[in-house]
Amino acid sequence: MERSTFKIDKYYLTKVDADRKSIYCHHDLMGELLVPTHKHNKAQMLYAEGDVVFVTTETKSYFLPARHFIWIPAGLEHSIQPKSENVMMRNLYFPVEKDEDAFYKNEGIYPVNNLLLQMMLFTNQWNGDLKKGSPNFTIAKAIKAILPQICTNNLPLELPQPKDKRLGKILRHVENNLGETILFSEVAHEFGYSERSLYRLFQKDLKMSFIQYYTIRRILKAIELLLDRKLSVKEVALEVGYSSVPTFSNTFFKILGQRPSDYLNGEDVLKSR
Repeated sequence: MERSTFKIDKYYLTKVDADRKSIYCHHDLMGELLVPTHKHNKAQMLYAEGDVVFVTTETKSYFLPARHFIWIPAGLEHSIQPKSENVMMRNLYFPVEKDEDAFYKNEGIYPVNNLLLQMMLFTNQWNGDLKKGSPNFTIAKAIKAILPQICTNNLPLELPQPKDKRLGKILRHVENNLGETILFSEVAHEFGYSERSLYRLFQKDLKMSFIQYYTIRRILKAIELLLDRKLSVKEVALEVGYSSVPTFSNTFFKILGQRPSDYLNGEDVLKSR
């Protein structure tokens, strides 16, 4: 407990904003640390390696898989929780500038391409404030500058937090039965709704349909299982309710932009450097 409090105070609440003009850099093997809800005056670029990181805001729950980064705008309250002690999290915190591109005002999850990966490698030995005018500051600022140009695919790896308690029960039912084929008509009947009224509840509260929520939740679970590296792609497909591997693979590709087999075989490039 002492270790967790020390790290939160030192890195997340105190030092990030101490110098409002610097770019702050912090890399850490996070262990089981939960960083509770907080915010900072700088925008945050968080890259994850090794496992999944959960980032939660007031309205959404983000699912950050390995080899991706999340952009968190300045002033947005959020909590951070790595799924396992193996997660390496690399953070760059950027001061807000005048007339910034709209990209920087919205949170989002993006894959790290080879260009961005090579630039991130430069930051591996950095920690603390990067002073304006220093070579490291210039490199970090270049990383920020290219994001709107290369990060055009904001991945739908977040799910809204339900406000309606009745809907919360339904979503827990989905969560507990991801290995089965869940039919909307059966869910409506089991929880005492007509299909029409339940459809309206999903749209009003979550701003998405049942099938959209269900599909994303299955793929998010599949990513977790792939990163565990204990099951084959076929076994993962079955675990999240897909009897057809091609259908699972196509759905995975539509959401993540790569096939499950490619994701499973991806290398943890930054983790070992």
